[in-house]
Amino acid sequence: MKKTFFLMILLLLGVTYASAQKQAEISFDKTTHDFGTFSENQPKVKCVFNFTNTGNGPLVINQAVASCGCTIPDYTKEPIMPGKKGTIEVTYNGSGKYPGPFKKSITVRSNAKVELVRLYIKGEMTPKTEEKK
Repeated sequence: MKKTFFLMILLLLGVTYASAQKQAEISFDKTTHDFGTFSENQPKVKCVFNFTNTGNGPLVINQAVASCGCTIPDYTKEPIMPGKKGTIEVTYNGSGKYPGPFKKSITVRSNAKVELVRLYIKGEMTPKTEEKK
């Protein structure tokens, strides 16, 4: 009887401790950015995804990985405290790519309650135009 009571108390303390842990939460202002139409004459375009730590523990972005080499994410490296903001800047380089519509993803891994978030960029690159002399 004493063992059972002791185990129940231990279990209750463990559950209470686990629920009291401070957990980060990540909230993005948007998860998709549309570049619209841009020319192959200037194939590099950039956008910024802003996010806020809406949890009650420090948020750490572990990695941001693009679906292809033409897309490069750069993100806030230091821990983001609760209520503070961070950014993920994404550069798409269409050099050497065929003109036309595209959609790419960026997978963000963090210590947040939801550990994996996907961001998307899309747009349409039009063919080069000849410059008039």
